[in-house]
Amino acid sequence: MSGILCRLEEIPDGDSKGLSLEDGRDILVVRQGGAVFGYQNVCPHLFTPLEWQPDDFLDDSGQFIICATHGALFQIADGECVAGPCQGESLTQVPLTVEDGAVKLAQ
Repeated sequence: MSGILCRLEEIPDGDSKGLSLEDGRDILVVRQGGAVFGYQNVCPHLFTPLEWQPDDFLDDSGQFIICATHGALFQIADGECVAGPCQGESLTQVPLTVEDGAVKLAQ
């Protein structure tokens, strides 16, 4: 089971989870159905972690990733900032794949 970051069922559909990679990077994973979207857990504006509390990366609607520091909103599908001081910038994507119910880094 080498290379597995977590099991898909560990992330409720429509929710998010924070993970630490072996290389020391902290990432966030958002699940939408069977798809997962991964980004480095760093705001492109102030370079701070994004979450309010552990595993809490989404706004109240569940439609956007939100920065706890200043409320910037990022699209889940591509990480682009659509509201806030970093508008037009994007989160750094971490390509992920789901294989046999396991979330892994994409090769």
